[in-house]
Amino acid sequence: MIETQVQWLTDAEQTAWRAYLRGSRSLEVALGDDLEQVGFSLAEYELLSMLSEAPDQAMRMSALADLIVQSRSRVTHTAARLERRGLVERTTCASDGRGVLLVLTDEGRTAVSRAAQVHVESVRRHLVSQLTPQQFHALGEAMQAIRDGLRD
Repeated sequence: MIETQVQWLTDAEQTAWRAYLRGSRSLEVALGDDLEQVGFSLAEYELLSMLSEAPDQAMRMSALADLIVQSRSRVTHTAARLERRGLVERTTCASDGRGVLLVLTDEGRTAVSRAAQVHVESVRRHLVSQLTPQQFHALGEAMQAIRDGLRD
């Protein structure tokens, strides 16, 4: 059996780590609570907003799952809920016939447009206005570095 030495977090690192965990979870709850007032979960809104920005407002479900960093099965369940509400529809991918495209419907475009106003105000109130512009910029850079590191 090979023993390795764990490099434990320093007190300052532990404090920062726990602040990140609690802050990020609290932010997700606050954003989700605000979106629930207009009938969406944060996961549903994120999926719809990414579709609204995609060419032809359609994406392969596998690419959408990768983009929003969710499992394919979770995206499938979320898409099914949204499809039952008439906000998206699934079609076969014309380029290969095997993939499934998720397409935003007209009703979905209207709904995501209304929800976007609530979401942007919520992000501004719960995140942007809590930080200085420098802190907000640093947060974006830090999270991009983490994302890039996890891709490798």
